[in-house]
Amino acid sequence: MVETSVPLPGVVAVDRVGGVAVLRLNRPERLNAIDESLAVALRGACDSIARDRDVRVVVLTGTGRGFCSGLDLRGFGPDVPGPDAPAIDRLRFQEMMAGLPEVLRALPQPVVAAVNGVAVGGGLALCLAADIRICAAGARFGNAAIRLGLSGAEMGMSYHLPRIVGTSVAADWMLTGRLVLADEALRTGLVSAVHPDGELVERALETAAAIAAHAPLGVQLTKRALQVNTDAPGLAAALEVENRNQVIAHATVEAAEARAAWSGR
Repeated sequence: MVETSVPLPGVVAVDRVGGVAVLRLNRPERLNAIDESLAVALRGACDSIARDRDVRVVVLTGTGRGFCSGLDLRGFGPDVPGPDAPAIDRLRFQEMMAGLPEVLRALPQPVVAAVNGVAVGGGLALCLAADIRICAAGARFGNAAIRLGLSGAEMGMSYHLPRIVGTSVAADWMLTGRLVLADEALRTGLVSAVHPDGELVERALETAAAIAAHAPLGVQLTKRALQVNTDAPGLAAALEVENRNQVIAHATVEAAEARAAWSGR
């Protein structure tokens, strides 16, 4: 049961279920396309969640039929530069958009993306920045920029996607711009599970609750090690991070309680 609801600008909503924050993109009439107000609200929501020590896990999803259909090309807002705008203005806009997945990735809490429908362009970039991705049977994924005459490499996709599905599969999706259905997403490792459309958020909350049941420091150190060691130059560097994390976590009260509970089984 949802315990509290934290109102933000209407385009983003945050519900609390115990130690889990459900971060919901809320422009269903536009398939949760990113406009200026949603970009601002998403940053604000993530900033608030990052500071909230009672939030242990985040579930990211969308309202209605879509997860996120990318940039709202028909109504982003007055600040979107046109093709004739100075290059520096267009660069700043691109950097602002590229910063949205970075904000999600930088959250100290693990993020579970529950992709409930279409996730294309910026929507795909947002779900790639999550730590865990699951989707509904009706979900669809795609890189939209290449179909608009732009580079298919944007918003961190050329970094995240090859690390998740492999370089060849990433190149296929990014160069063709084709839509990827849920079964292919599961087969290639983009998502770890596919659930019936009506059960997705419930399943995401179950996953989040399993994570939230562990010691917060151990969870956050695990997330950081996964992020850092994806790019580790070798095993020795990865072990250095892991060993330091274990020494830090071992001395905490939560770890002592977990060991006591385990030994008492």
